[in-house]
Amino acid sequence: MEETSRVILQKRHFQLIVQRLAYELIEEFDDFSNTCLIGLQPRGIYLANCIGQILQEELPKAELLIGKLDITFYRDDFRRREKPLEAYVTDINFLVEKKNVILVDDVLYTGRTVQAGLTALNHYGRPGRVELLSLIDRRFNRHLPINSTFTGMQIDAVDEAYVYVGWEEDFTPGEVILFKNKEAYKQTIKT
Repeated sequence: MEETSRVILQKRHFQLIVQRLAYELIEEFDDFSNTCLIGLQPRGIYLANCIGQILQEELPKAELLIGKLDITFYRDDFRRREKPLEAYVTDINFLVEKKNVILVDDVLYTGRTVQAGLTALNHYGRPGRVELLSLIDRRFNRHLPINSTFTGMQIDAVDEAYVYVGWEEDFTPGEVILFKNKEAYKQTIKT
């Protein structure tokens, strides 16, 4: 029988990586006085919130700014889809003008989501600096010259492969699973 998926990060390792990423951000941005986290909708917000919780515990006096950015209509393929896309809520109740902005996404694949995020971000001001944090970097599948500054794990996978980042019901880290393709993932969630 052909293997269609394998776990590449179990819950405990996933949690350790998220903690490490949070500590790397503290090393770089100190007390977060001029820094914000912005999760790219839909899946980057889980990682941004999880990291935000760790930062709040480690920096109890910091006023952390965490936002959610919808990039649906900034994508270069949104008119090419067979079905209409569903937009998500953007929730950024602060200006990004001259701030250090950390865009957060779960999987860095082709770079197109990040490109859309950068374009959408410009509607909220001109950041002083923008960095990318990704849990999984599929480094050999890039279509655009975009790399993450803060990376949880790099994986090498064929282009057809699909990476699923699972979260528990309380939005704590679950498992990360590499599927043979998106169809194998869809078959798994149907059963």
